[in-house]
Amino acid sequence: MKLKHIFYLLFIFFIKINLIFSQNQISEGPFSQLIIRGGTLINGNGAPPIGPVDIVIEKNIITKIVTVGYPGVKINENKRPNLIKGGKEINASGMFVLPGFIDMHAHIGGISQGADWDYVFNLWLAHGVTTVREVGGRGRDWTLDLKKKSEKNLIIAPRIIQHTSFGQGSKNKISTTEQARQWVRNNAKAGSDGIKFFGAAPEIMKAALEENNKLGLSSSCHHAQLSVARWNVLNSARAGLTSMEHWYGLPEALFSDKTIQNYPLNYNYQNEQHRFGEAGKLWAQASPPYSEHWNKVMDELISLDFTIDPTFNIYEASRDLHRARRLEWHEDYTLPSLWRFYQPSRISHGSYWHYWGTEEEIAWKENFRLWMTFINEYKNRGGRVTTGSDSGFIFQLYGFAYVRELELLREAGFHPLEVIRSATLNGAEALSMDHLIGSIEIGKLADILLIEENPLENLKVLYGTGAIKLDKKNNVIRVGGVKYTIRDGVIFDSKQLLENVKKMVEIAKEKEGFVISQPGN
Repeated sequence: MKLKHIFYLLFIFFIKINLIFSQNQISEGPFSQLIIRGGTLINGNGAPPIGPVDIVIEKNIITKIVTVGYPGVKINENKRPNLIKGGKEINASGMFVLPGFIDMHAHIGGISQGADWDYVFNLWLAHGVTTVREVGGRGRDWTLDLKKKSEKNLIIAPRIIQHTSFGQGSKNKISTTEQARQWVRNNAKAGSDGIKFFGAAPEIMKAALEENNKLGLSSSCHHAQLSVARWNVLNSARAGLTSMEHWYGLPEALFSDKTIQNYPLNYNYQNEQHRFGEAGKLWAQASPPYSEHWNKVMDELISLDFTIDPTFNIYEASRDLHRARRLEWHEDYTLPSLWRFYQPSRISHGSYWHYWGTEEEIAWKENFRLWMTFINEYKNRGGRVTTGSDSGFIFQLYGFAYVRELELLREAGFHPLEVIRSATLNGAEALSMDHLIGSIEIGKLADILLIEENPLENLKVLYGTGAIKLDKKNNVIRVGGVKYTIRDGVIFDSKQLLENVKKMVEIAKEKEGFVISQPGN
């Protein structure tokens, strides 16, 4: 082994040790009793804010929620829950208290991105994300190991729900229905929470979904173009898929004059610009909003209790590449390896900026308009829409991208309270965990975030970098950023988590002598 490589391994080891020792400084609990006092509650179920309230937590369970007064009126201390010996209080006066966020489309870093789990987890928790559903990652056993460590509070991490990419770990490509069923059974036996599909032959998809549902596991699907011509979102929903990712497969279900999208005859799926460029023209080929076929597809999906996880943010660079490249948090929080992964490439997934221009962005803006119209109406008719980020690709950074997804749901037409419900209770329902998480209610787990600004007035205050504001003396200041994230009764100092990440990035930059530069410079 080369001396340089040994020094690098020691360097990484000391960083990990330093982060382990710092854990005691940024997290504490759970406590025999924790009382969050005097906050304004946004409970996640769509109800309007109410406060001041005191929330009592015993270990990791919410046991009392007490309205203790009125805005602007001094609180009668005799009406407040008593703190027991050894308990802890958080003075949340002036703060807003929300359920922990659920990221329904997560990847715990990536080898190609050079982003390890500790970097990713710190960013998620810093933004109030207390539960993630990892839909395919480095490997089932790797993720399940992190899940167990998170459950035991051995690492700084959100709660992890794990979906294995269909066929992952199989010695041979799954080509028969019995092979599909056996793989599903093995996946469940290994402890997985479900399956992430990309598509397969119709008979394979049917068999795998039937077996998965029989075992009581959940499922997700990115309907990749390689299989979608024979199996779109309607086929999946009818066969028992519980949720779809992104939007592929939905316009195809809405086709009324074709069965395959209008591919140019020189199209090559392995060419990322072809793939994303033509995807931007797909919604325009679907039935128009509120047409008979459009309505019929929507109503059937809702009747099947089907969940849509749109992940708007991961495609936003397609409609405004300059904005995505210039996001202010890249300077302090994006690793050099991740920044390199984002650059134009014929190999890296999502790095499709081979010659991205005005025409592509205009097509994508129309794509978004039609897509958002469907999603908003789906919500209006009672369909379940959740919040997912798919971070780690296309200039979208963990945690920060999740908040951007909230803003894009707002752009689609969601009321801010509907946005919060999509990020909390809807996700919990999709995971069949709404009896445990997703709203702040008695008997549920203590997954909570506290913030000093009102996110309903301005979702930007949820960004770790906060929102820009002029104070009374006309000074430019930053406000917001989650103050505390509580997961299972454990309190994390959200701002210190961000500082952790900043140090990781500084060390990585210093080691390489790295300075962020824009492509071509």
